[in-house]
Amino acid sequence: MKFTVMNLGCKVNSFEAESIANALEKRGYQRVERNEPADITLIFTCAVTNMAAQKSRKMLHQARRLNPNGIIAAVGCYVQIDAEHMPEADLLVGTEHKLEIPDMIDQYMQNHKNIIRTEMSEVPSFEPMTLDHFESRTRASLRIQDGCNQFCSYCIIPYARGRERSMTPEMAIDEAVRLSQNNHEIVLAGIHTGRYGKEYGITLAEIMKRMLAAADQLQRLRISSIELNEIDDGLIELMQNDRRVARHLHIPLQSGCSSVLKRMGRPYDTETYYDRIETIRKTLPGISISTDLITGFPGETEEEFQETYDFLKKCRFSFLHVFPYSEREGTAAAARTDQIDPQIRKERARKCIDLSSQLYAFYMDTFLNKNVEVMCETAESGKTFGHSSEYLPVYIKGECRHGEMADARILERNGLELIAERVNADETE
Repeated sequence: MKFTVMNLGCKVNSFEAESIANALEKRGYQRVERNEPADITLIFTCAVTNMAAQKSRKMLHQARRLNPNGIIAAVGCYVQIDAEHMPEADLLVGTEHKLEIPDMIDQYMQNHKNIIRTEMSEVPSFEPMTLDHFESRTRASLRIQDGCNQFCSYCIIPYARGRERSMTPEMAIDEAVRLSQNNHEIVLAGIHTGRYGKEYGITLAEIMKRMLAAADQLQRLRISSIELNEIDDGLIELMQNDRRVARHLHIPLQSGCSSVLKRMGRPYDTETYYDRIETIRKTLPGISISTDLITGFPGETEEEFQETYDFLKKCRFSFLHVFPYSEREGTAAAARTDQIDPQIRKERARKCIDLSSQLYAFYMDTFLNKNVEVMCETAESGKTFGHSSEYLPVYIKGECRHGEMADARILERNGLELIAERVNADETE
């Protein structure tokens, strides 16, 4: 039996999709590319924006057209909040019960009766999903946390994912060791990653330190995203003392205007945000700090948007992930009567995306004639592509092994890519 995986959304989705794929392979199923005919299609959905929900439905339609007689399992956040809009699926699995998917497939193959599992516990338990490797990838996401208690006014995810919970420290360490043996750079992922370990009395920095001590082969450990108020001194100290921790922090901002942040329900203002990232930069010079931004939040005036735009430049982010505001039914922001015209939201997003390109080019230029450590991913035509610790895209002249950590000197910038030559590790700048 052949199966394929279609994944939409965050690194948590990516981890869960690969974990279930690994489980099916262990049962003898054969994985094929998503555009090939398959007996089973797994679709890991997303609901963070209306566009993500539309893409989830589109994936379902595509899968049914490609495999009209195949089994389709729709999984994840969009299923949890809107399962009735996915009638083409044979299996509908929401936030919980993902570990049971292989058994559900076996059950469906026996009786051909649709299965819907979208019930959610008031306090869900952490599903201990595991995997041995990430298919054809250098970076492997490791989901160590799930759920969110923050309930920002625009966000549906706490309703889709449930309350916060974490992987046990013992299992987190075991998984890090396992993944490191396959030359993976590990990306710690979660819905609210920085909240890891609250129920076990351990911080994110402490579990990272234990992972690094246990996984001798681990070359790089990266954090997918972390909230400002969860970057404690212990984490900064760890980044300062262990070069294996990536020099990149993705710290969501969402708005550069304090009045908008208050309407969003974010737990900081712009002054607090700026002071913290400047402190981080003083301790870790050259660190990449990127962010998320929402444009056109309800009530956002032209003056408030301009305040945001100016704040983005002041913060000197390395790059931005920009999203026009998207109403999600059931959230406080969607019920507001001061919604911004969708075209204005998009125009503001475009302006910030253009700014992101400028900021990224400026940040890249600070690395000219400097050395970086590059995790090598692909090699062809006499050059190797990979990412630096700062998550900069780098092309090294010459071919390096997949998964190899190479020292390279940046020679030039070509658009939003860096060109480098390999150097000896002991060569000084």
